[in-house]
Amino acid sequence: MSRIVKIFDTTLRDGEQCPGGSMNKKEKLLVAQKLAQLGVDVIEAGFPSSSDDNFDGVRLIAQEIKGPVIAGLARATEADIYRTWEAIRFAERPRIHTFISTSDLHMECKLKKNREDVLDMAVAAVRYARQYTEDVEFSPEDATRSDYDFLFRVIDAVIEAGATTINIPDTVGYATPNHFGNLIRLIRKSVPNIDQSVISIHCHNDLGLAVANSLAAITEGAGQVECTINGIGERAGNAALEEVVMALCVHKDLFGVTTNIRTEEITRASRLVSSITGFVVQPNKAIVGANAFAHEAGIHAHAVIINPMTYQIMTPESVGLNGYKIVLGKHSGRHALQNRLEKMGFSFSDDQIDTIFERFKQIADQKKEIFEEDLEAIITETIYQIPDIYELVSFFMETGIGLKPMVTIALKIRGITYQDRRRGGDGPVDAICELLRIITKTHSNLLSYSAKGITGGADAIGEVTIQLEEDEKIFFGRGIDTDTNIAAAKAYLNALNKIYADKAVHVH
Repeated sequence: MSRIVKIFDTTLRDGEQCPGGSMNKKEKLLVAQKLAQLGVDVIEAGFPSSSDDNFDGVRLIAQEIKGPVIAGLARATEADIYRTWEAIRFAERPRIHTFISTSDLHMECKLKKNREDVLDMAVAAVRYARQYTEDVEFSPEDATRSDYDFLFRVIDAVIEAGATTINIPDTVGYATPNHFGNLIRLIRKSVPNIDQSVISIHCHNDLGLAVANSLAAITEGAGQVECTINGIGERAGNAALEEVVMALCVHKDLFGVTTNIRTEEITRASRLVSSITGFVVQPNKAIVGANAFAHEAGIHAHAVIINPMTYQIMTPESVGLNGYKIVLGKHSGRHALQNRLEKMGFSFSDDQIDTIFERFKQIADQKKEIFEEDLEAIITETIYQIPDIYELVSFFMETGIGLKPMVTIALKIRGITYQDRRRGGDGPVDAICELLRIITKTHSNLLSYSAKGITGGADAIGEVTIQLEEDEKIFFGRGIDTDTNIAAAKAYLNALNKIYADKAVHVH
């Protein structure tokens, strides 16, 4: 019988730590619900001691999500560990995940501590965490650049102290597959009590090797993989859950392992995380990219028609693409919409359905077909968006060859409507942003702008994502509309609302 490799998803912790990737509590809960449907074994819900908002998000997930283990991250201090326990204590299956750096570089430059101090702190942290739960994970940060003899001493000591999972992080994406696989092999050989703990791995993608390193470690006996949806995370990101899982599925005979992942939910999970974070999945992204199962006309297409496996190593259905082009239109009723939402795995109250249906009808009047991708965007916009301090009331633009755009915008700000009209800007987007800054009296710096069609066709919904910088923080804004200029205005206001919400959290 194949051994089962546990999937530890850290989208809500490491994934959220990348610039602009922050989510509000409702968005985190929605992602956690999808992760539970996906079948992940562990959800790392966040870093509770990092902020009150993060604490509240982790606690909400711990209270609401059943099935997976709910983990919270904590530094190797009693204050962090206690704060984490307070956030996860109501979980059906709580886990405390504590860590401290073990590389000489980190100990000298970051911790200002020697090896013996770090060893003592690691052991004390695990012992303290075990007072609250029997499920304790320990990570020696920057393990791949640590002195191996010291690393083995730390691992042995924390297992003796009660750690049930030992995570080996390639924190800066330094390792290669041979290097990382050899490290796991040496740990199994050199740590006397390693059989009392599950070996986990956490690989970053700085050299584009996170998935390859994870697979090498599995070959050497790792029993848990830490990864994220779409591979999001700090710097170049983490090992992508969908790539690790499908590699193990395609090569069952080679690896001899299975996972508990319901692979048919992979594409929906990918689209949800992309929609909420604003991080666009590149078209050629493995497994979940728009072109992952596309074939050009010619020899390839002809062969695929005869037998899809001539140029495919997995079926679109295996990752949830079967039926994704079922559409709704303007003649569809509320019941048909609700039925489709239920099949997509969503559950909403009657009032929420009414809100979604109202926006659905508006979009359906503007385009012939509504796809599930459109519905996901509508849900994110109407249900899981933060409260709007700035709300778009009306928008009008005149432009042409050789003319600077004339923009007229009306906004509702805290219930009061303000309107202005200006001609200027280097183009439509610049003109829109300039007028919005004037009306809102804000001074955020626009870092990036991206527009795409959510679905195909001339009447496709346009999705605009922008990046604003304020007080050295980066915020993503997202807007959808059949008119990309209106979508741009909505995206800018969405980012401003996130900035306002962030300031409100830190005031409290």
